[in-house]
Amino acid sequence: MSEQLTQQTNELTDEQRAAWVRTQFQKANEYLATKGIIPDNVAVSESRYLPPLVAIWKLNTRDAKSFWVISGDLPTDHMPLSAAPNAREAMRSFALHWQLKAEQIAQAGFSDQTQVDFANLLVKRAEGLYDLFDNEQLWQGQ
Repeated sequence: MSEQLTQQTNELTDEQRAAWVRTQFQKANEYLATKGIIPDNVAVSESRYLPPLVAIWKLNTRDAKSFWVISGDLPTDHMPLSAAPNAREAMRSFALHWQLKAEQIAQAGFSDQTQVDFANLLVKRAEGLYDLFDNEQLWQGQ
């Protein structure tokens, strides 16, 4: 996984990386806005980006709340800051949450193909996130 990630990241120019990060930041902010949460600022030093796969944002609101938000080549999602002490643990928390959500969808016995496809996507992305969480090279210096 890390070899593939390194190759994908190396294929991006600095300009492409910066554009990807800006796009993901906008995506995270817009997502929170749809949930009625208005971000005030981002804790850049605590956020992590792995272009073109995933970004984990620590976003703070005007009412002194903070959230982890995940965006990238996966479903955009959020959780309260209290769910994880840092971006790495937030990644693991998202992975576990998505596996549980996929299991709930499967147990509900939906015959709707859209729900089945979503559950399969969650499982696949959760496995990928856990691989990233488990990759010590990515987290050196955190």
